[in-house]
Amino acid sequence: MYAFWNSLVDGLDAHAVTPFLAFAHLTGLAGDPREIAEALLIALAQVLVIGLVFRPLESLAPAERWADRRLARIDRTYTLLMLLGLNPLFAYLVLTPFANAFGGGAEEAASGLAAWLPWFQQHPLALFLAYYAIYDFAYYWMHRAQHWIPWWWALHSMHHSQRQMSCWSNDRGSYVDGVLQSIFLATVGLVVGVGPDQFALLMFVGELVQNWSHANVRFGFGRVLEKLFVDPKFHRLHHMIVDPERPRLHDCNYGQVLSIWDVLFGTALYGEPPRPTGVGDPIVDADNGRGVIAMQWGAFRRFWGAFWCAAGWKPGDVAFGPDYVPVPTRHMDLHRFDRAAPVDAPTADAPRDATAIVDAPVGAPARGSA
Repeated sequence: MYAFWNSLVDGLDAHAVTPFLAFAHLTGLAGDPREIAEALLIALAQVLVIGLVFRPLESLAPAERWADRRLARIDRTYTLLMLLGLNPLFAYLVLTPFANAFGGGAEEAASGLAAWLPWFQQHPLALFLAYYAIYDFAYYWMHRAQHWIPWWWALHSMHHSQRQMSCWSNDRGSYVDGVLQSIFLATVGLVVGVGPDQFALLMFVGELVQNWSHANVRFGFGRVLEKLFVDPKFHRLHHMIVDPERPRLHDCNYGQVLSIWDVLFGTALYGEPPRPTGVGDPIVDADNGRGVIAMQWGAFRRFWGAFWCAAGWKPGDVAFGPDYVPVPTRHMDLHRFDRAAPVDAPTADAPRDATAIVDAPVGAPARGSA
């Protein structure tokens, strides 16, 4: 099997990657072409696992049943764009030169964690597990920041706007947000001494587990393992739409692979039944009526409006007004964040009445509610 894998990598390198790098005048600037070929094959394997394993499980035991999957189709496009294009390009055309410029790279002697604790040099599996724990811990706190800093939420909210969350939803997101995430996590990797090949494996494991945790299935890992690892039941609660009666309920379950961080830091939520996913904020919910380019532009407009105002830097749970200025949700009547509109509305051109929602004071009567 190992020989077969190597032959696939060598073939892709010889017939596609190396010729492309030569054509683009990138030879010698983008790292080892063979590593690029291997990254592309890993991405293809990930797509096959999602399509041939996770997707059939969604049909067998769905957490939610949908009359159609119109809203989920755009996420499949995002996954294919990210795994087969943007991830390998960014990792090896940007991150690898960045690592080499700061003394990183696979050719470097032991550094970071392996240099601080020489025992790890004789135990590569333990070293990788330690790397992963640090990587996942950093991801947990970064993820909390994505929700708590309004200008970052303006970008990250695009990932949460999906009403039909599925195994394809992990890569639905703002590309500006993706760049910020990659730089943050790559910097953590450089500090602790992760080589490019190990970093690629860290990302592969993390991404595949996240594809699974977003799956529309109603089962998890059980009472014991769910306290250690993120499963679909656990992560679906993180994507729940706001509950007006318990407005902080959705502030939970930030872990990427290890749920232990949520348990340790008091953000774990268990025992709730599956809830509808998405966001109540109509400015963000309008993503569901858009294509890839329009979604990216909408997220960037939210970010731009939030970044350049004082409210965009005040931590807290926010929605966005028509001018994209963040407004704390504690100033709103959350009962107006309803799902009265049909699943294919609002569109990009006709969002729900955002002005009325943002301007409504706490306790104001909710339009259309009992």
